[in-house]
Amino acid sequence: MTAYPHLLQPLDLGFTTLRNRVIMGSMHTGLEDRARDVDRLAAYFAERARGGVGLIVTGGYAPNIEGSLYPGGSVLMTRRQGRRHERITSAVHREGGRIALQILHAGRYAYHPLAVSASAIKAPISRFAPRALSAAGIRRQVAAYARCARLAKEAGYDGVEVMGSEGYLLNQFLAPRTNKRTDAYGGSAENRRRLPVEVVRAIRDAVGPDFIIIYRLSMLDLVPDGQTWEEIVALAKDVEAAGATIINTGIGWHEARVPTIVTSVPRGAFIDVTAMLRPEVSVPVVASNRITMPELAEDVIAAGKADLVSMARPFLADPDWVRKAAEDRSDEINTCIACNQACLDHTFAKKTASCLVNPRAAHETTLVLAPTRRSKSVAVVGAGPAGLATAVALTDRGHRVELFEASTDLGGQFAIAMRIPGKEDFAETVRYYRRRLELGGVKVHLGRRAAVDDLTGFDEVVVATGVEPRIPDIPGIDHPKVVTYAQLVREGVPAGRCVAVLGAGGIGVDVSEFLTHVESPLTVAQWMAEWGVGAPDSGRGALVEPHPAPSPREVHLLQRKATSIGKGLGKTTGWVHRAALKAKGVHLHTGVNYERIDDEGLHITHGEERTDPEVIAADTIVLCTGQESVNDLGPALAAAGVTVHVIGGADVAAELDAKRAIRQGTELAATI
Repeated sequence: MTAYPHLLQPLDLGFTTLRNRVIMGSMHTGLEDRARDVDRLAAYFAERARGGVGLIVTGGYAPNIEGSLYPGGSVLMTRRQGRRHERITSAVHREGGRIALQILHAGRYAYHPLAVSASAIKAPISRFAPRALSAAGIRRQVAAYARCARLAKEAGYDGVEVMGSEGYLLNQFLAPRTNKRTDAYGGSAENRRRLPVEVVRAIRDAVGPDFIIIYRLSMLDLVPDGQTWEEIVALAKDVEAAGATIINTGIGWHEARVPTIVTSVPRGAFIDVTAMLRPEVSVPVVASNRITMPELAEDVIAAGKADLVSMARPFLADPDWVRKAAEDRSDEINTCIACNQACLDHTFAKKTASCLVNPRAAHETTLVLAPTRRSKSVAVVGAGPAGLATAVALTDRGHRVELFEASTDLGGQFAIAMRIPGKEDFAETVRYYRRRLELGGVKVHLGRRAAVDDLTGFDEVVVATGVEPRIPDIPGIDHPKVVTYAQLVREGVPAGRCVAVLGAGGIGVDVSEFLTHVESPLTVAQWMAEWGVGAPDSGRGALVEPHPAPSPREVHLLQRKATSIGKGLGKTTGWVHRAALKAKGVHLHTGVNYERIDDEGLHITHGEERTDPEVIAADTIVLCTGQESVNDLGPALAAAGVTVHVIGGADVAAELDAKRAIRQGTELAATI
């Protein structure tokens, strides 16, 4: 018996059977772009296949140079290129898995001068204007798709996924927003869907009947002049008739101003969209986006809302996701927190994608936690992300670990982050580490501030004591209305009706969102209203007028820098935070000088000339003005002759960086 009988039930596709209903969705890692990385990519996929996933979909490969995302981006055009892929498919098949190659034509999202599209309309996320394809050019694209699929089959793939969503080429032909053609591929809805249907039909002709073809269908465009629901249903039926085996859910274009996968999006926010389409077709359909844990995935399948679920980033976080679910160990799953910091942000920066909570992702061959030859006794001081990651990795290797934490619970800065609206999933990371400490037999000392004498008996000591808020030198800084972000969020110090937040880095933005929300977490319906997402049949693109709930407070967010607020936030998440602040009416102040704090409030001036004096009549002033390392132990231990390692915020107290802290702790554990 299993707790997830529907999720783990095999799916018979007629010519082949998937071992369960879980798909590892497409996720570009950057390893696809370089031939020298093929063995790393094979190891990455093999580890997920070994973890039990039913079907893996690779990152996107363009069918020709025009369709590549950027110069040197991944393509599959020749047999020579295809032969390299045999190492990937063989590695997956040895582990009992199945794998499909995603064919992705960037269209006008291509970041190079050879970009092509339905019409010569520049995308807001690329500086290159595309060339409108001629009829002959369209035929060449169709042939390129078919050739790519045939090469994938020859390389041993079990199928392909045709990327028809997220605003890429096929989606560009489908939407009036980007298709202004008047020929056989434009004008009417039937003409606009001609290209994707021809692509699927050509692929089926090229690969024969016994080969999986997934069509990634944009079910909500979330852009003005997108598709209507009637057009989406018609396309689904047509691609099924053309030979698609499975229809996957795509949500939103990359240029959409609605977030679709960041952590503030409620779990399973778009499941009902897939459920609306399922009765319209007879092939299996796949639910996607913000499905992170087996309980939700099981409910989706059991309720008949989809036949499969697709998860991409959750398999970065935990390659053994399916195996743990099958063994009723879901409390041991390292849950994706949808932060995007090490995955999508890396991808857009042309770095190798990985995972904040699992730095081994896409580094399986280089960051190896091999069993130790000699078990050591190691003390880890500090139970924030750095200390927790170190303790767990050390026990994985066979060391004996004791963990000391001065506060009464685990989590460190994550214990603050998980209280921020939209970041509730950060609590899952703390839950994961708590369970791993139990299973690893780590002796945990909570509420105990370790001293040198407590630590001299260990073979080695890891100091991960984190940071404390920096207190700026401002006249009146000791006024009763002044609190630190930690006091406000973690200790629950109440805030007044008018609040000034000093410091507009990531913490200041988070605190501003904390202060402007009444209810957290938002329900799916509340979130849809906040962002203006309507029902699938509400109109083109499913966009409606947003109705954000009003803020319970007047919030002022201030920074000394003259640059725009939020400039240093993540590339794929910063815009979401900036939009949320605007929607809640947060007052943004840049280039300010903090002159003094008194009963009147916060006195500020502007610029080097200290002009335009102003008083913000704040009841509460929250300090988000940076951090200081807490590292009294490191030097004292070293002086006592103890082998000591200082990591995380105790090492470098820059803007809070859990990605660096967890990676640093894991890398250290691999060397002890």
